[in-house]
Amino acid sequence: MESKNGSVISKILGYAHIPQQFAVQVNPFDREYLNLYLNYHRPCFFPVVYVDKKGKERKRFRYEDMMTPYVVSLQDAQQYLKSGVTLKSLEAKAHGMTDNEAAQRLQNARENLLTVIYERPA
Repeated sequence: MESKNGSVISKILGYAHIPQQFAVQVNPFDREYLNLYLNYHRPCFFPVVYVDKKGKERKRFRYEDMMTPYVVSLQDAQQYLKSGVTLKSLEAKAHGMTDNEAAQRLQNARENLLTVIYERPA
């Protein structure tokens, strides 16, 4: 797993070890809640590249340039999609709920998942 992806997962699920037996619960959580939130509702900084006085390329991360990784914002976005995936289907996912609703849904699913994983037998 790449370190950036690992840090995103760890930030959501915590830094403690999750035993392999719980992969059956974690994988659907990732697909149904986490990926949806990260790709369509969580804002990310996108750099603007500029050349400084010395001719060196620099990146500037501004709040005005924050977007989600949602591919529709790209020019000619259809060329980047897998066959069978349409921009219309992606828009339906993106606009199916607000950012706050997606975040709340993720938190509720996360609480349920962590309760299952770390539940102590009585």
